[in-house]
Amino acid sequence: MNTEIGWQDVALRLLCATVAGALIGINRGEHGRAAGLRTTLLVCLAATIAMIQANLLLNVAGKKPDSFVVLDLMRLPLGILTGVGFIGAGAILRRDNVVLGVTTAATLWFVTVMGLCFGGGQIGLGWASLGLGLLILSGLKWIEQHWNQECHATLTIAMAQGGAIEDELVRALAQANYKVKFSSVVFQNGGDLREFNCHISWRGRVNNSQPPDFLRALAARFQLQKMEWKLLVNQ
Repeated sequence: MNTEIGWQDVALRLLCATVAGALIGINRGEHGRAAGLRTTLLVCLAATIAMIQANLLLNVAGKKPDSFVVLDLMRLPLGILTGVGFIGAGAILRRDNVVLGVTTAATLWFVTVMGLCFGGGQIGLGWASLGLGLLILSGLKWIEQHWNQECHATLTIAMAQGGAIEDELVRALAQANYKVKFSSVVFQNGGDLREFNCHISWRGRVNNSQPPDFLRALAARFQLQKMEWKLLVNQ
C-alpha cells in the first residue's frame, strides 16, 4: 500500500468498490435474497473508505514525545470487520433444524474484505475477489440445486372428526423414504377439527418444491379440510 495517494487514486478505488459492490448486490437482489444492491454497496464502500482513511493517515506522526497517545491505523478496518460481524449475526435465523441467512452473512463479510482490498490499493486482488464471488454465488448455486442433499419440509393437514390418518400418513412417508423428525396434533373447536403438523426430511433436490404424489392420493381418499406442504431451504 502506497503511503501517499492522490485524489485520482481515491476516485479509482471508490469507483472500483462501487462497481464491485453493485455487481454482488444485483446478483443477490435478482434472486430475491436479503443484502441486496443498497446493502452490499454501502458495506463495500464503508470498508473502502475506512481503508482509504487509514492510508491517508499513514504519514501522520503516531506519537508525540510528550503524549501517551499512539495512533493505531489498523483499528479502522478492524472496526469495520467487527461491525459487519454484528450485522451478519443479525441476518442469521434459526427455524427448528433449518438455518437461514448464513449465505447473506457470508456475503456481507466477503464484500467487506473486498472493499478493504480496493481501499488499500490492491485493485487486482479486489477484481479477482469479485470474479470468484460471482462464480460462487451464481455458478455453485446451480450445482447445489442439481445434486441430492438432505431436504426439509413441513406438512400440515387439517381434518374433521373421524378422519384420523396420522398413522397411515407416517407409514406412507416411511415407505417413500421420508423421515418424520417430529409431529404434533392441535385440536380446535372442541375437538371437531384436528390439525396434524410434522417436520419431514429426505434426500433429494432442493429445487423440487412439489409435494409427494401419495399426499394427493391421501387428500382424495380422506375428507381433508386443509393440506399444506412447505419446503424449507437453507440460505
